[in-house]
Amino acid sequence: MRKVLALTVIGLFLAILAFAANKESGSTNLKDVQPAGTTDKKHKKQQFDLSFSTAKNEYTCRTNENQSVKATDFVVGSTIGYKINGNKGEVKSASGKNAKCTLVRVAPLTATSQ
Repeated sequence: MRKVLALTVIGLFLAILAFAANKESGSTNLKDVQPAGTTDKKHKKQQFDLSFSTAKNEYTCRTNENQSVKATDFVVGSTIGYKINGNKGEVKSASGKNAKCTLVRVAPLTATSQ
């Protein structure tokens, strides 16, 4: 009986941890795109900061320095799909272009920022 109870408690604990992970996905409008940093011999691809807000938070996600991203693929005001898992993110434009990124800023959504 104790083993069954112990396994049940452990199972519930693991289930709570799985739900507590910061995973979010959906679609929203892209608020802003800004270049981040500069290019040089070691960093040949331009990084971009993509800003968008969800139902819960405002996010700024910086594209990977090893991935080539065209600013024209991510038009400000267009609809994007997003996936957030911890501090990693992925953004997909309406034209089907994907960009993996790292969250560099998260702020709670305020009534004035919508």
